[in-house]
Formats: sequence, structure tokens, C-alpha cells
Amino acid sequence: MVYHNLKALIKGIRACKTVADERALIKQESAAIRASFREEDSYARHNNVAKLLYIHMLGSEAHFGQMECLKLVASPRFGDKRLGYLGIMLLLDESQEVLTLVTNSLKNDMNHSNMYAVGLALCTFADIASEEMSRDLANEIEKLLGSSNTYIRKKAALCALRVVRKVPDLADHFVAKSKNLLADRNHGVLLTAITLVTEMCQIDQGCLDEFRNAVPLLVRHLKSLVTTGYSPEHDVSGITDPFLQVKILRLLRLLGRGDEKASETMNDILAQVATNTDSTKNVGNSILYETVMTVLEIEADSGLRVMAINILGKFLSNRDNNIRYVALNTLNKVVAIDTNAVLRHRNIILDCLRDGDISITARLGVVVADDEFKLGMTTQISLAAERFAPNKRWHIDTVLRVLKLAGNFVREEILSAFIRLVAYTPELQAYTASKLYTSLRSDISQESLTLAATWVVGEYSDVLLEGGLVDEDQPKSVTDAEIVDLLVSILDSPYANYLTRQFVLTAITKVSSRRTTTTAQQERIQNILLSYTTSPELELQQRAVEFASLFNLGDIRAGVLERMPAPELKASVIGVVSENKPVGSVLPSKDGDLIGSEDLPTGVPSVNGQPSVQTNDDLLKEIFGGSSSIAPATQAPKSTIEDIIGLFNSPSPAAAPAPAQSPSLLGASPPATCSPRLTAYTAYDKNTLRITLTPQTSPARPGVVNILARFQVTANDAVTGLNFQAAVPKSQQLQMLPMSNPDIHPGSVETQQMRVMAPVGANVRLRLRISYSLAGRDVQDQVDFAGFPPGLAGGGS
Repeated sequence: MVYHNLKALIKGIRACKTVADERALIKQESAAIRASFREEDSYARHNNVAKLLYIHMLGSEAHFGQMECLKLVASPRFGDKRLGYLGIMLLLDESQEVLTLVTNSLKNDMNHSNMYAVGLALCTFADIASEEMSRDLANEIEKLLGSSNTYIRKKAALCALRVVRKVPDLADHFVAKSKNLLADRNHGVLLTAITLVTEMCQIDQGCLDEFRNAVPLLVRHLKSLVTTGYSPEHDVSGITDPFLQVKILRLLRLLGRGDEKASETMNDILAQVATNTDSTKNVGNSILYETVMTVLEIEADSGLRVMAINILGKFLSNRDNNIRYVALNTLNKVVAIDTNAVLRHRNIILDCLRDGDISITARLGVVVADDEFKLGMTTQISLAAERFAPNKRWHIDTVLRVLKLAGNFVREEILSAFIRLVAYTPELQAYTASKLYTSLRSDISQESLTLAATWVVGEYSDVLLEGGLVDEDQPKSVTDAEIVDLLVSILDSPYANYLTRQFVLTAITKVSSRRTTTTAQQERIQNILLSYTTSPELELQQRAVEFASLFNLGDIRAGVLERMPAPELKASVIGVVSENKPVGSVLPSKDGDLIGSEDLPTGVPSVNGQPSVQTNDDLLKEIFGGSSSIAPATQAPKSTIEDIIGLFNSPSPAAAPAPAQSPSLLGASPPATCSPRLTAYTAYDKNTLRITLTPQTSPARPGVVNILARFQVTANDAVTGLNFQAAVPKSQQLQMLPMSNPDIHPGSVETQQMRVMAPVGANVRLRLRISYSLAGRDVQDQVDFAGFPPGLAGGGS
């Protein structure tokens, strides 16, 4: 049966009772349509193409109707053109050669006297235009951008957007016309024009500079939208044209980034949008979110940034999980920009840990219930502990708490980094060994805790035997028999695996070689090793045989089993978590000096070289459940976090603040060993405070400049609470050690080490921010220092 029109075909297909019947009907109708196309019946062509497009939408083949669509486009009848262009958009794409035949039809219809015919051509072009077609018709599109008809201008702007995306080189063709479109009063034209300009600014820096002059115009548009009363034509939930407001905010974000003048122009309107937009409706929240993102990316003043982060804080209190998710995701990105402002909302952030939505808790880097997420969570906690640790004891206590509560969900890299940390902290080895020994006695079910405790106790058993458990109120003695009993109990436990048993055999062998171990325990350990020389586990058997044979080697045994030196620092997949290097670098080590890669943290706030930290003693316990017998870490004194964003308020090259590092970071010599041939350059000399910078380079390390900053007073008044911050251009990296003393007394000289890593031959420039107290008054200064010799980073001495 042949169906004469689309309505009849739809009725026939709906009447089919099975899929097979439907397919058979479509196959039969497709054959009839093919036959009709061969007859060149122009009257039937319209109906046949309509039926064919319906068949295409049902998922059946319809490509044989492409040429018939082209014939309909060439028809003088508007109905035929409309159907033909619809068919072209559905059946063709930019990769098909047939598309080249459409170019001439599009060009003719773009010059048609009927604006709706022009609109059809523009819609088709915006949907399927290829790179070649874009080049051919770019001039036509440019001409239509200046049309007096708003209907055509709006569609031409979308076509220009297609051209710019396909051929970015043609963007300059539309700059002049786009500037005119930005002044259009029609909301539709303005919306498409802003979309076009945004795309041009993203792909071409030249266009970005051209349109910065349009910032005042965009500000006026946005102000008009904010202050306009009820407008039924563009109203959405009581807000006038939120789509246009969002587009304007996104373009302002591009234009204000890195430009203080443009940012200053838009500061007031951003504050007005943030305060006048209704946050009780989702439409208003979308505008507030875009406002926040704009404020955070432009060169806004600190007060506006704080207001933006406060808006995110309000989002966290919203009952809608989607809004809370967006807020947490955004805070995660901006926490390094203004940590102090984010910390004001820490209580609300911690409340989100109790949210039942996994996407909410995942944004915090922690998950309360699901085990599959705990591995990543413990990694994040350990890396954060390394990055923000105020001292080594706090760092060790925090990792110990993680091992105690979630030892089965700790990555190998984190465990290795913890052992390196203990090895490089001799003053806390007795404390760490005592804590691990106590923890292991109460729980051997946590694998990583067992491995760490076994290694540390075995390595430093003599410290435990000589000094006892130092983490008690009164040191409690421990015997070698108790240590061996504890380690051997692990071998027989149901939690032991082949790796744990290897660690235990190594540990008890180490214990047997210590001079504090009695002969009885040495013999006991030897017998245990002999019992494992026939173990069915090959690795365990081999290790037992090797260790047992050491008992017959006399002095050689003592040398082999003596305490291990601190492990060599090396980069890992996670990043070296140690006291010598920031997390995130995967650069190889050299001479114990590890310079962070581009992932080096650049936003860690610090005071006098010490990172500021906020802790929550119950957080881990709440995440994993249960309780811990480990005493909570000593709370670091709260510090005033300086707004380091203030370093970048002047229109000079963008700079990245340097995080403070621990004393072992630089590997540089103490101040007293500096060569007398080195030149000191005065960087600051005001209010009796003098700061000099002494650079030192080495031909073996081109691009690396060690700088010694010296602080002294030139009068009898002491300078107290000195806070010295520095920043370098983005092409360079800066690392700083803590200052020797923030209080500068007459006659004394305090120092601070810095290291700059710059491209070879580059000039080293520093932006310094100095704050201190002098005679009861607070002083704050900022200076740009470029007094080093040109090309200092070339490596010469």
C-alpha cells in the first residue's frame, strides 16, 4: 500500500502491531518513494521528502533523498524551501561532498527579498557549515550582520559564530560589526552578539584587547537588566532575562582577567548584582554563581572577593544538593586564593560531611561510609597534612591517626613517605616508635599501621629499650621480650599476609642485632628464623635463610643489620610527602635538592614562613567510625593569614607567591659559610629596617639562584613581628625557608633563605611585601626589586 501523504504514513505505522510489521511497511514505503523520485514528479516530491524525513527520524535509512532536498531548496515556493532546508540539516553534515552543492543555494537565499527565506539559509548554514563553506560565505555573513532587520542580525550572528569556530583566522572580519551589535537594544541580538564576542575573545588575544573598550557598555546593559522592573517579555521567575545576564557576566570575566582598569570599571555593578539578585530561586542562584566566578577571575579588590566567597558559603546552606555541590566544587578551586575567607565557612563545610549525597562528600575529599572512596580520602588527608603541617610532630601525629583509623585504606606511596619522614626526623624517632608500639599493641588489624609500626619498632628498638615509651605521662620501660612477643604475635594473627610476615622477619632480625637485646631473645629470634627456612612461601623462605645465615658471620652481621640511613628522596606517582619538598612534583632528585614542578603549591598562606593550619580533632574519627587511643596532636597556634592577593594589585607581570618550606628544602649552606666575594644588594631601607639580598649561582645548576635575605635595624629601635613575603613572575618558581627570627634587635642580623628557579639567562625580579611593628605602630610596604645583574639565572657565579 502506498501512502499519499505524511499523515497517512504516520497513521499506517502506528497501526502496526509488531516491530516486524513496522519495518516491512517502512521498507515498502521507502521503495515507493525511490520510484517516485525517478519519475521526477515535482508535485509529489514535497510529500515524499516529508515522509522520508519521518522515516529518518524513526531510525531507517533516508540518505537517498539528499538530492531531492537540494531540488526543493531551488524551488521558488517558500514551503518547498523550508522542507528542503530541513532535509539538508537532517540528512547532511559537513563531512559529505554533496554539501558543496548547497553553497550556491545558500548564497542566493541569503540575498533573497523575503527575510524568512534569508532566515532559512542562515539557520542551515549555522547548523552544517564546513570550513570550506565558511570561507566561501564569510563575506555574505559579514554583510548580513549590518542588516536593519533584527531577525536577520540575530541569525547572522550565530552564523558568524560558526565561521569563527571553523576558521578562527576569519575572526577579524567580524570585529567592527560585532562592536555595533553590542550596542543593540534587542535582547535576542544582544544575546547572540555577546556569544559571538565571547568566542572571538577566547580564541584571539587581539580580539580580547579590541573589546576591552566595550566594558562600560556591557556594564550599562547589565545595570539596566538589574534595575529594570517587571518585564513580561523577558521575565523568568521575577528576574529580567537571566540568560542575557549570565552571558554578560561570562564576557566580563574574560575582559577583566589580568586587566585592572577593566576590572575596576565592573566592580560596582558586580557588587550590585550580588546584593540585589534574589537567592531564593534557582534562576537567581545561577546569576549569583556566575557573578562569583567573575569576581574570582578578574582583578577585583579583596572586599569583593570576600563577598563572593560568602555567597558560596550561603550556597552551602541551601537545601538543594545541586547548589551545594557547585559551591563545594568552586570553593575547592579558590581555597588557595583566599584561604582565610574560605576558613570562615569551615563549620558549614564540615557539616557537609554528614550529607547523604555521595557527590557532596566527595567534593570534600572524604567519604563517610563507602570503603571504595577511603583510599583516595586517606591520600588527600596525608597530602594536606604534609602541605599545611605547622611542625613535624603535628605531621607525624596526623599520619599516625590516619594509620590507626584507616590503615587498610592507605596507599603504598603514603606509607613510604611516612617512613622517610620518620627517618629524616631523628629528634622524634623515640616519640614515633613509642606511639606506634602502643598502637600496635591495641590493634594489629590495620595493615598499613602494622607495616609502619613493624618497620619503625624493628629499626629503633634500641631507642625504645633505652628510653622506654616516651609518649606516656611518665616514661614506661619496655623489655626486649615484650617487643619480640608483639612482633611474633603478628606472624600468627589472621590479619598477617606474606608482606607483613616479611616485614616482621626483617624487624626481629634487626632487634636481634641491637646491643640492648639479651642473649636469650637473640637465640629465640634465631630459632624463629630457622623455622621459616622451610616455609612454602618462596620469598619468606629466602629471606629467613638469608637472615639465619647472618647469625654465623660475627662482625659482618652487625654491619649488615645496623640502623639504615635515611632513605634517598625520590619522586613518586603521588608526589614526595616529606619535609624536604612540596607535594605534587615528579621531577627527579639531585643532591637532595628537589624543586617543585608546575604543580608546586602557589597559594599556601604563611606567616613568617610557617603555614597556617586549622584542625578538627574529631574529623577522622567521624569519617571512619570508632575511637582512637592516640592522643590528639598539639594544636598549632592560630595565625593571622595575610592576604597575599595584595601582592598583585599593581599592573606588572603576574606573579606567583611562594610557599614557605622546611629548613632541609634548599640544601644551602648556613649564612656564615657564604663566600665573601658575593655582592649584597639593598632591597629595602626604610624606618630603620634594612633588607639586603645576596644572590649566589653555580655553573653546574644554570637557572637556579640561591638568595640570602639579611634583616637588620640601623637605629636603637627593635623591629618586631616581621613578615617577609616574596613573589616572582609566573615563568619562575620561588621557594622560601622560614625566617631565623621575626624580631630584629639592634646589633643582630636575622636571615632567610630563598631559591629562585628561572629560565636560563632570565632576569630575576622579585615583588616584596614587608610588614612589621616599629615603636608600637604597624608598617606595611611593598616594593619591586630588579637590582640583580642582568642574566643572573645563566648559572655564573
